[in-house]
Amino acid sequence: MSQGAPADGSRTPAPAPPAGKEQRVTKQRLAVSAALDELADFVSTQELHRILHERGTSVSLATSYRILQSLADDGLVDVLRNADGEAVYRRCAVTGHHHHLLCRNCGKAVEVEAPAVEAWAARIAEEHGFTAVEHTVEIFGLCPECTARQTAG
Repeated sequence: MSQGAPADGSRTPAPAPPAGKEQRVTKQRLAVSAALDELADFVSTQELHRILHERGTSVSLATSYRILQSLADDGLVDVLRNADGEAVYRRCAVTGHHHHLLCRNCGKAVEVEAPAVEAWAARIAEEHGFTAVEHTVEIFGLCPECTARQTAG
């Protein structure tokens, strides 16, 4: 089960890839990984590429895609589809199974524990004879800051 991110907003660097999934450590991979460590919210590959370019880091867009997919395959970043269907990535503070609340306006993400969802998914799968079940739950809405801006303006 998962816990939320630390209250102070600090992030823990990601663990090494799981055994048997060695990745060549390149300057580009380190740059992508370091940028993800500094970002609090989900980011698209194109947005991450722009950030790297602004920092003077030379990583092609194609290489950025490959590195992000590799990190996702190794379980080192979460990947999901935003409201527009675009893949977005985030280094989560929680390494176990968890879910997200996502602001559809600013992209703010909150990691959440959802034992009721876990129990419901297990019960539904069992009722229908399914095994080896996986699920994804992402909840989209407006964060408190965006709600306040919308109300005020």
